[in-house]
Amino acid sequence: MRLVIGVGNSDRGDDAAGLAVARRIRTAAPHGVTVREVDGDQLALLEAWDDTDDVHVVDAVCSGGRPGTVHRLDAAQPLGVCFTHRGTHTFSLADVIELARALDRLPAHLVCHGIEGTAFELGAPLSQETEAAVRLVTAEILRELREVAG
Repeated sequence: MRLVIGVGNSDRGDDAAGLAVARRIRTAAPHGVTVREVDGDQLALLEAWDDTDDVHVVDAVCSGGRPGTVHRLDAAQPLGVCFTHRGTHTFSLADVIELARALDRLPAHLVCHGIEGTAFELGAPLSQETEAAVRLVTAEILRELREVAG
């Protein structure tokens, strides 16, 4: 099974970037792709990707980079600093991936897409930079999913 997981909080501006990507992919994904949303506790990823070998996770990041910057990392390697920020989460994405690695619950292929956010205030919409990055990441993931399906 191929899986796309969007992570975020739809009430906190750019923190909804991963959810926005997931919702767009859900409407255009090729047959055989499942899309899930994780709102809040990133430990839920351990259950969300159980029994799945090919996973894309999308989340907002806040590493001090330029707003709208897209970070893409393969979890076969330890994740970089952009995925270690916890923000409103108890665990960062990097923490969850390292826990999954230690528990032997890491998918065989896990790609993490981080969208650098700028506006995380309660009730804020996606910033223009994040909206542009959401479109870019959505197109990139759909292209990869279609290539595998092709």
